[in-house]
Amino acid sequence: MPKDFTNEIYAYTLANALEYEKAIPSAILPKLFQHGLKKDDIKNVMPVIEEIVKLVNTMPKNEREVKFGNFKKYLKEIGQRGEDKGLPELKNIKGTPVFRIAPFPSGALHIGNTKTYLLNALYAEKYKGKILLVIDDTIGSEEKQIVLEAYTLIPEAFDFLKVHYKKPIIYKSDRLKIYYKYAEQLIRKGKAYVCTCSQEVLRDNRAKGISCACRMLNNKDQLKRWKEMFLMKEGGAVLRIKTDMKYKDPAFRDRVLFRISDRKHVRIGKKYRVWPMLEFSWAIDDHLLKVTHIIRGKELMIEGEVQKFIWKIFNWKSPELIYTGLIKLEGMEGKLSKSKSQQEIFSGKYIGWDDPRTWSVQSLERRGILADSLRKFVEKIGLNQNEIAVPIDDLYAINRRKLDKKADRYFFIEKPIKLNIIGKLPSKIKIKLHPEKENMRTISIDKNIYVNYKDFNKFKGKEIRLMHLFNVKLDKNSTFTSDKNSPKIEKIHWISKDVKANVLMPTGIWIKGIAEEGIKNLKKGQIIQFERFGFCKFDGINRFTKDYEFWYTHA
Repeated sequence: MPKDFTNEIYAYTLANALEYEKAIPSAILPKLFQHGLKKDDIKNVMPVIEEIVKLVNTMPKNEREVKFGNFKKYLKEIGQRGEDKGLPELKNIKGTPVFRIAPFPSGALHIGNTKTYLLNALYAEKYKGKILLVIDDTIGSEEKQIVLEAYTLIPEAFDFLKVHYKKPIIYKSDRLKIYYKYAEQLIRKGKAYVCTCSQEVLRDNRAKGISCACRMLNNKDQLKRWKEMFLMKEGGAVLRIKTDMKYKDPAFRDRVLFRISDRKHVRIGKKYRVWPMLEFSWAIDDHLLKVTHIIRGKELMIEGEVQKFIWKIFNWKSPELIYTGLIKLEGMEGKLSKSKSQQEIFSGKYIGWDDPRTWSVQSLERRGILADSLRKFVEKIGLNQNEIAVPIDDLYAINRRKLDKKADRYFFIEKPIKLNIIGKLPSKIKIKLHPEKENMRTISIDKNIYVNYKDFNKFKGKEIRLMHLFNVKLDKNSTFTSDKNSPKIEKIHWISKDVKANVLMPTGIWIKGIAEEGIKNLKKGQIIQFERFGFCKFDGINRFTKDYEFWYTHA
């Protein structure tokens, strides 16, 4: 027996209805997975969801609010309360706070890392502070390499997201001499040393809590070795900070501050070969750039501790460090990974950084996800301290609400089946472009009528209504039965004079079909709704096939 999810369904349905006026089943189902729903249970649970959604949508607002009070304890997600409470307050806000966003340029920003960057930007706006864009382009690793396109893709994404960062952009690859200056100061203070020990020796020393011979040399010798390090072969030495070798976390003991790399940097070539680690460059820059608040992922907590250690050595004031938990986006295809996207783009499997499978900001924009929707989505997640699961449909629900009242409607049919209508057909009909607009669209009709193969197989032999037209007994030779639009008769879409249209799905798969000829009037970039299929963004006409191409936004 599957678990009974009735209480959870009521909770999320009521929250959804209070926020968006009308709940939809597709917004409820993904949320149940964090409560233990299994894929095999969906067929049993979906009818319950549909029934509860119908019931809640008929309730007046005051009744919904009362019932929500009874069921809200079954909600698991932060921010799912049927109301917008905004971002929580931060500590130590004085004067003009300074925040920074610091992406590593290994590719386009994706929806996962954009969350943390946007939080910094939203808080800068909230407190009328400054936001700095710092491209964190130290050399990186062999596995995670810098790509030249990222220097364009990153600012592009922030511009789309309406992040008003202070110009000019700051590049860490321009600041190596600054880092060298402060590295020498640490050495002179006796707080850093050049180490030539192997990884195996270091690992053993860390485990035992003992110092290596390199650590024992005096400051004068360390400065000499530091200068020699610039001439050593790659892997020959590193600069380490002196911490307590008995520190409770072995990973904190004498961490690396600089290392040697002969890899060519895509922006500055081989100008430098001794590169700082993240925690050192940020310890220096956060002070020099006068950053007051740092919002970053919890996976960087140990780096934050090293930064504090360095600030204490220099007697510098520590900015406010705020850590946020990871989010797991449920209900989306594929895995968020710039490294994987980089591989698939270089191999030719993906069409580019805006391929929908990358989940990059560029891909979301091309699909029709609005900047304001992404901003609202991140604001609703807020500063989650723990890892949480968030259905991707939460983003879609926000975006849907913004599109629903302005996106024109059209018919689209996948795998069309041609009908022969027995009886006289009108030459054209007029239908509203949108239920709430006065604008009309004209649909021309010839002897051919096409319907979706699924509808044909489902309703063959039954009386159905061709939407906005008339009723027929559905078959290859369909007989006219009535003009009466009865709510008891199923309605299906149809197309007469057609245009070949293809829709690219988030999975990278193209769905081929036909659409009504009115799509010829669309402008590139216009978002419409193919009724009973989903919202789509017109991407242009294929120059080879002349097919009209769309990118799927969401249902």
